Amino acid sequence: MSRTELLFTAISTYLDAIYYCDVEKLDAVFHPSSTLFDADNGEIFVDPIASFRADVASRPSPASFNQKRYDQIITIDWLSPLSTTVKLRLHSRTSIFVDHLNFVWDEQRGWQIVAKIWHLEGACELEVIPA
Repeated sequence: MSRTELLFTAISTYLDAIYYCDVEKLDAVFHPSSTLFDADNGEIFVDPIASFRADVASRPSPASFNQKRYDQIITIDWLSPLSTTVKLRLHSRTSIFVDHLNFVWDEQRGWQIVAKIWHLEGACELEVIPA
């Protein structure tokens, strides 16, 4: 598989991790030293991956509500063959998030997210898939 195809696999792993609140998938795609950032409340909020992982593990997943998935890749900006920034929009329960994921290539682990900057773009209704 090419690095580009492997990047799409890593993006898919990230989106699945959020949709299913699957921390094993988070562990597969986030570098162990990665950090998350947000400034929506006027102050910079910094969240190490361990804290984010615990938060994801403790919340109900969108999948548990049978939420219709809405995942959108907005842009992929190749900084080099070994680093890229991916901008995504996704729905998680009643929130719409825009994420900037900074990936670097690791020869052993493949594409790893080393930093995430996220923004709560707005609210949405919880659309469920009929059973």
